[in-house]
Formats: sequence, structure tokens, C-alpha cells
Amino acid sequence: MTTDAPPPPANHTVPGPTQPTTESFVETQRSEEFGELRHAYRSFAFPLTIAFVAWYLVYVLLSNYAGGFMGTRLFGNINVALVLGLAQFLTTFLIAWWYARHAANELDPKAEAIRARMEGEA
Repeated sequence: MTTDAPPPPANHTVPGPTQPTTESFVETQRSEEFGELRHAYRSFAFPLTIAFVAWYLVYVLLSNYAGGFMGTRLFGNINVALVLGLAQFLTTFLIAWWYARHAANELDPKAEAIRARMEGEA
């Protein structure tokens, strides 16, 4: 089998960025820039997680204790329980899409700046 890649160097070292030190990780973790990144993540993820878990628990509680309401037919064989159950899937996908947008617009640029700075210092 032949390849077009050049052979590895004789000393078998792979060129690449040097690794940051433990001290630089600790310093970065304590920086204001990292605090802003952590705040941007937490202020989005925590409230949304709490809201979704609450929504899920409401569905479960309604299913257990409000059988008459959940069995109410809306049209044909479609009842409230089916609509709310499908809404669980819809909200899951919407939250994932919303988080992906938030991460791409808010979190990734900040994380990339921190990573670039750390790799530049190493």
C-alpha cells in the first residue's frame, strides 16, 4: 500500500501545539472571560432544563391523576393525552434546536477565543 504522505520525521515527534500547563488552566478558569462563558451557558441551560422537567412532570401527573381530562377526545381518535405526548417530542426538538443556535452564536465564539488564547500561551 502506498501513500502520498511524506514519511514521519526520524525522531518520531509529531509537530503540533504544545499543551497548556495546569496553572494556565486554573488561571483561565478564574478569569472573567471564562466566568462570562459559564454564565452564558448556565443562564440558558438551567432555566430551560427546569422548565422542561416541570412540563414533563405535569404531563406525567396529568396522566396519572387526571385520566378523564387526558382521555377527552379532541377529534376522531385523537385525545388530549396524545396531543400532549406528541408536544413532548416537539418541545424536545425545539429546545435542542434553540440550544444549538445559542451555542453557535454565544458560547462557541467565547470558547474559541479562550482556546486560542490558551494555545497561544502554551
